[in-house]
Amino acid sequence: MRNHRLLSLLTVAMVAFTAAPTGQAQTSGTNNPPGQTPGGPGGAGRRGFGRGPVAPPGPPAPVPPEVTMPRPSAAEVARMNAALRQFVATSPEKELLQKYESLLTVEVPRDNPCIRPASGARTFRHQAFVDTAKNGDFDILFYGDSITDLWNVEQDPAGNPGGKNVFKQFFGDVKVANFGVSGDSTQGILWGLQNGEGQGHQPKAIMLMIGTNNTGGSSGAEIAEGIGADVLELRKDFPEAKILLLAIFPRGASPADANRRKCEEANRLIAKLDDQRHVFFLNLNSKFMDEKGALIGFRPADNLHPVEKGYEIWATAVAPILKSWIK
Repeated sequence: MRNHRLLSLLTVAMVAFTAAPTGQAQTSGTNNPPGQTPGGPGGAGRRGFGRGPVAPPGPPAPVPPEVTMPRPSAAEVARMNAALRQFVATSPEKELLQKYESLLTVEVPRDNPCIRPASGARTFRHQAFVDTAKNGDFDILFYGDSITDLWNVEQDPAGNPGGKNVFKQFFGDVKVANFGVSGDSTQGILWGLQNGEGQGHQPKAIMLMIGTNNTGGSSGAEIAEGIGADVLELRKDFPEAKILLLAIFPRGASPADANRRKCEEANRLIAKLDDQRHVFFLNLNSKFMDEKGALIGFRPADNLHPVEKGYEIWATAVAPILKSWIK
């Protein structure tokens, strides 16, 4: 029984080691019009080279308990490592285990970059959003990355269709402010809200879809924490608004795509944020996929950004909900 418990600890340690992600989310620091920011979802990402400073990340934001990752304390980590050392010392495989001792060490989980406010891609359009927040007149607020940003354009510079015509059809009769930014991340939205975008005018309805840009360096659980932090900040800034929290849209050529899987993990977690009072989770992803998991209504070239058909599917699902909230 004792060896069984120690072996369980050993397994946990090895899983913790192999699951620890590295790297940072890709962001962009360019001052481009909607749909023209390099480094959007899955893009190369720039950090303001030659275009002014990008603010360093701020302190971690609060995270709702529904999506908070379990994090052992330093004392708990020390106890687990002591138990593992004891197991190694008494194991018939002691020599082999000591050879790979570095793989059998439990480490304190890394700091989550997804919950540290950082200006990133939002930097150079931020002031315009602050001005709109202070002086604008809108009932619905959109927040997101390039997928949301492209509601603003008929075509991007490469000739890819955006969602402007669909927007006019479904939202032309209501007042909408679109704070989507190509290349943005969960930490970018946190930064924007904390630096003026969350003050001023109070919308009645908010649509949030963010997280695909965090897949480059973060786990699904970390992304979920970032989205949860965004929701918590929106609730603080706009206490009377209803939030339509969308699942991160599917991406990649097939269900085997690693980043799609990360997004699906995050989606399963953020669904817990739905309280049917202030936050309403909506997963539209089945509408964007055929029976084999290939995308419908997205650019074949990147399997990431919707084309007009994708925006029609999106708008058909969300416009009635958002409009009902502003009546």
